[in-house]
Amino acid sequence: MKLSMPRFDSAPVLVVGDVMLDRYWHGGTSRISPEAPVPVVKVEQIEDRPGGAANVALNIAALGAPASLVGVTGADEAADSLADSLKAAGVKAVFQRIAHQPTVVKLRVMSRHQQLLRIDFEEAFATDPLALASQVDGLLEGVKVMVLSDYGKGALKNHQKLIAAARAKNIPVLADPKGKDFTIYRGASLITPNLTEFEAIVGSCADEAELVEKGARLMSELDMGALLVTRGEHGMTLLRPDQPALHLPARAREVFDVTGAGDTVISTLAAALAAGEELPHAVALANLAAGIVVGKLGTAAISAPELRRAIQREEGSERGVLSLGQLLLAIDDARAHNESIVFTNGCFDILHAGHVTYLEQARAQGDRLIVAVNDDASVSRLKGPGRPINSVDRRMAVLAGLGAVDWVISFSEDTPENLLAHVRPDVLVKGGDYSMEQVVGADIVTGYGGTVKVLGLVENSSTTSIVEKIRNH
Repeated sequence: MKLSMPRFDSAPVLVVGDVMLDRYWHGGTSRISPEAPVPVVKVEQIEDRPGGAANVALNIAALGAPASLVGVTGADEAADSLADSLKAAGVKAVFQRIAHQPTVVKLRVMSRHQQLLRIDFEEAFATDPLALASQVDGLLEGVKVMVLSDYGKGALKNHQKLIAAARAKNIPVLADPKGKDFTIYRGASLITPNLTEFEAIVGSCADEAELVEKGARLMSELDMGALLVTRGEHGMTLLRPDQPALHLPARAREVFDVTGAGDTVISTLAAALAAGEELPHAVALANLAAGIVVGKLGTAAISAPELRRAIQREEGSERGVLSLGQLLLAIDDARAHNESIVFTNGCFDILHAGHVTYLEQARAQGDRLIVAVNDDASVSRLKGPGRPINSVDRRMAVLAGLGAVDWVISFSEDTPENLLAHVRPDVLVKGGDYSMEQVVGADIVTGYGGTVKVLGLVENSSTTSIVEKIRNH
């Protein structure tokens, strides 16, 4: 399955559900308490992070998608902290604040990146379901996907009314379910239970075949469009009516902390669907994102550059020979990491010391070097019959092996002007006795504010002279 980075900036998502504050107390431990056999933590840092439905909204915003959130909190300091964090991240948050009830807070005591203790401050909210539904109705206009993030804390008491309101506007509804009654999610476009939650509803599954069978039955009973079962180290299984099951392996390189992994899955899935991705592709992106987040400490959001780089690894486009689509993805990622792009081009028919020195000098002009190579037909037009000596795939393979070269791409036109218009490098480099006016594409690059540089030639090094020497012997 070929993956690409969606246009998240045009993918508004509304999240409705149980918001909570994840609070971390960090400190060192150097002694055991004289009062009990427990470590003493000297608290040195207090950190607040949005949790639950708020973490879902935060993840959506971190991907670059417009995110709105409706939830229930107390009228307290924790709610203020949540509101401030979400506003800073660009999330439009609307809270139903209930006096005399605390905002749900999960306090974790941490030492040396290990969780020593978790303390929960919570009680079920006396939510006004009609008021919450009214707040949701006011935010549905223009939304492309709605997420129900259900942690069973009392914010969601009218699931069917919310699902009906979204479906009336043809807005898909994704639900992260809780509890042992999934009938409250009837009519949802997709639900994302983990394996434990799924088996609590359908019974134990001895193997994947039984999981698929019971999942199909559940979808039919609840009129659901799809079911995504997250299975920890066994990856994910996507089920859709009358279609083969899609099993995706786990992508985590190292599991450090699974806190918030489910939030990451549904947020990436929602944002990708809102951006127009097909469901299997959206699930694959969510699987990649989950592999990133479990390598982080605590509740964490996945940024667009992190997901983009994971896609690059998946597609094998971190370095080497790329298609135009892969190259543009790699460039977007490099620029997200404030790296400058250098571009040069040529035939590179027989690679020699002059080429190597020139490419090293070109790479020194920025952070990433693209080498664009004329294909065989264009070399023949430029150099005459008998050229190229080496085919384009061999020329690109040799170039890709050089330490100075990041990405190699071929082009079929006589000049790279069309490619330059797509790539828009920060620096265009050419070697030889050229004036700036003679560098092909210089007007394109300078037109958008880029730089053009002409580097010198290494004496007594040229492909033509090497070819003549071979022919004369």
